[in-house]
Amino acid sequence: MLPSWMVVLVTRSLLPALFFASRAPFAVTTTASRVQRGLATMAAEAFTKHEVVPDVLASNPPSKVVSVKFNSGVEANLGNVLTPTLVKDAPEVKWDAEPGALYTLIKTDPDAPSRKEPTYREWHHWLVVNIPGNDISKGDTLSEYVGAGPPPNTGLHRYVYLIYKQSGRIEDAEHGHLTNTSGDKRGGWKAAAFVEKHGLGTPVFGNLFQAEYDDYVPILYKQLGA
Repeated sequence: MLPSWMVVLVTRSLLPALFFASRAPFAVTTTASRVQRGLATMAAEAFTKHEVVPDVLASNPPSKVVSVKFNSGVEANLGNVLTPTLVKDAPEVKWDAEPGALYTLIKTDPDAPSRKEPTYREWHHWLVVNIPGNDISKGDTLSEYVGAGPPPNTGLHRYVYLIYKQSGRIEDAEHGHLTNTSGDKRGGWKAAAFVEKHGLGTPVFGNLFQAEYDDYVPILYKQLGA
């Protein structure tokens, strides 16, 4: 058994380590909170800078960033410029889902046929509802994925990803199921109208990239029967 004076000495020598050990979880939590606040600010600033608000959303941009990664090795990064060739296949889309919650995914282009003259705003590229967690493969696809297809000489188009948390299951026979072999019923669509129709509220997650015409676009048009 250690003498009392030695117990006191050992205890004092350990106090700093014990203090910092006890503070470590707090420090990690604080750092994570700061990162989350930073990402929320970045998302809001990007959606405002690129005028997704008000062109797609009237207000209230998403407070979190959704991960959008393509098998070509690129990913959406709040307005970065990619190419139609790089984004031709459906990406892996991930977000921090709440257990037991259902979500809606929207991918839409407000710049059809161009940002200067958006006659067909919006042309939606992907619409999936009733996604359990973030497993898109288990959701109900209302509009199959279509890659970016900006017409030639129309400049950069914005491709916007929005994730909404649902309050219940969604059924939409009026919309039906749109395949990726036709462009019918894609243009003149409004994300805001769909959101209001189904009471989805404010998007929780979001992201976007930009792209303009390249040699893949004619291939996509042929796929769509154009």
